[in-house]
Amino acid sequence: MSRNANYCAFYVAEPFNPGALGAHATKDFCYYNLLRSWKGSDANFPFNDAHATTYSVRDGSDWEYTLKPRLRERMRSSKNIVLFLSISTVNSRAVREEFDYGINDQGLPIIVVYPEYDTKESLLINGSLKPKVRELWNNLPIFRDTMHKVPTLHLPMKKELIKSALADADFMLSTKATAQIYRFI
Repeated sequence: MSRNANYCAFYVAEPFNPGALGAHATKDFCYYNLLRSWKGSDANFPFNDAHATTYSVRDGSDWEYTLKPRLRERMRSSKNIVLFLSISTVNSRAVREEFDYGINDQGLPIIVVYPEYDTKESLLINGSLKPKVRELWNNLPIFRDTMHKVPTLHLPMKKELIKSALADADFMLSTKATAQIYRFI
């Protein structure tokens, strides 16, 4: 299996509300859709959606027999994980499972996008990530506690920086950099 996809991790409320808006009403899901729209309007945008590699499932599907295996299959076709980490991100069962498997089993590099920040400078203080940015890691303890095992690139919600990150070989499984925290400076 070729590992050329980007696996997007985002929070969707549980239990999932299959109403008219469904996942589209969840902010983190909207950020994922923004990536998809950038790819749709620019064929050269280096996003290859892992969620499009397997057939869709209903969010009411059984976790153990349908959802979890499908997510893992998508990760096994991925070269990295793109995490949208915002103040609205919640430590859901699915996100915990994604990061446990993605980091601890697959060793996938993580590209962390902070939607509430729009410039490189807004993430930093004295060249390091701001305490408020680091506090967001507490929203996902499995990520916070295991990210030291893989390279993580932290960046604001800026199209050109995300484009560069997705094309950066240091954040692809087969050519990944040393496990540590990286940021654009």
